Amino acid sequence: MFEIYKVNFFIKFSKENLIVFLFLQVETNSMLGLQFETETSWVAVAKNGLEQLLIDHAFAEQKAAANAMSITINYSEETELVRDMMDIAIEEMEHFKMVHELMIARGMVLGQATKNDYAIKLQKFFTKTHDRTEALVQRLLVAALIEARSCERFKVFADNMEDEELCKFYHDLMISEANHYTLFLGYARKYMDTDYVNEKWNALLAYEAQMMKERGGLAKVHG
Repeated sequence: MFEIYKVNFFIKFSKENLIVFLFLQVETNSMLGLQFETETSWVAVAKNGLEQLLIDHAFAEQKAAANAMSITINYSEETELVRDMMDIAIEEMEHFKMVHELMIARGMVLGQATKNDYAIKLQKFFTKTHDRTEALVQRLLVAALIEARSCERFKVFADNMEDEELCKFYHDLMISEANHYTLFLGYARKYMDTDYVNEKWNALLAYEAQMMKERGGLAKVHG
């Protein structure tokens, strides 16, 4: 199984090389470590409920930005981490704006936020800990998996779209999600023993795969 163990591996790529690399690797879930592949039947559900999908996506970007900001607040002494989380927070809010503008152009209204049951269920995998470092690693692993699944879903959606605008939109976002995935996972492995983190990561992947077998019927990014 192909996995990235150091985020610096990605950072050294130019944007163009990164795009080529990802298109070669994301053809399967091996690059992302995912243990369940989204059925293409979900795409029909997403197309039929496009407004709901875009609303869910917009709020998912907001929540991702909020999570990155929360990490900077709670671990403010970790200078390198704070800098990277700030970059992610800004980028996620830019993505929110992009989705929102896309919705407005199509005559859609954002509406009210709803809870992300996917993220909530992932967070329940870990037992709460009073160890500050372990709590950080848990947050980073959950964030990495959310980004990985988003990347996979965006690719499945884009590859099966007739709408050229949405196809390009989601292919471009797929690249960003993959970058975020490697960043979160790389930091998790930095703060605790790599073998321990890998064990927790693989267990979380298996847990998420079982979750995903029961999903695919909702027009949501992780639905």
